[in-house]
Amino acid sequence: MLDQPAGHVFEASARDALSPRQRLHLVLLGVASVERSTAFYEALGWAKSPTGNTGFAKFDLGGYALCLISRADLAKDAGFESPTGSGFAGMALIYIAQSPDEVPRILAKAVEAGGRLVKPATRTHWGVAGYFADPDGHLFEVDYEDVWVLDASHRLVVDQVNA
Repeated sequence: MLDQPAGHVFEASARDALSPRQRLHLVLLGVASVERSTAFYEALGWAKSPTGNTGFAKFDLGGYALCLISRADLAKDAGFESPTGSGFAGMALIYIAQSPDEVPRILAKAVEAGGRLVKPATRTHWGVAGYFADPDGHLFEVDYEDVWVLDASHRLVVDQVNA
C-alpha cells in the first residue's frame, strides 16, 4: 500500500472490516500557532518530545501523546475546505487531580501559562472541578472525585472505582 502515491484512496468491503483496539494513541489538537501553543504547554511544566518538528509538537502523556498541529494543516489533512469554526465543540480533555486542593492550583498554573480560566474550581456533587482553555480555546477540565482510582504512576484504573 505504501508504494501508492499520496492521495490514492483504498477501499475495503464489509467482510474486510476490522475493529480498532480499545485505546487511543494520540490526541491531536489543531492550533493557530504550534509555536505559541507549545510554549503554553511547556509553561504548564510539560516536557516536549524531541521527536516533533516546527509544525508538529508532541507531549508524552504516559503511553499516548498530546500532539499540536496547525489548525489549517489538520483541516486540510481531514479533507475540510476551511479550518474555521466557532462555538462549543462538545469536547474536553480531563486531568484528574490527586487531591481537591490541587484543582485551583492547577487552574492557576494554566492561567499563569497563558490559558484562560473558563470555570473556577467549584464544589460539585461529586468533588471539585474547574475548566481552563488553552490559547486556542481547547477545554481542559481539572477534576477531583473520590471515586477515581489512579495507580502509583497516576494512570487511571478505568475498571475500578472507590466505594
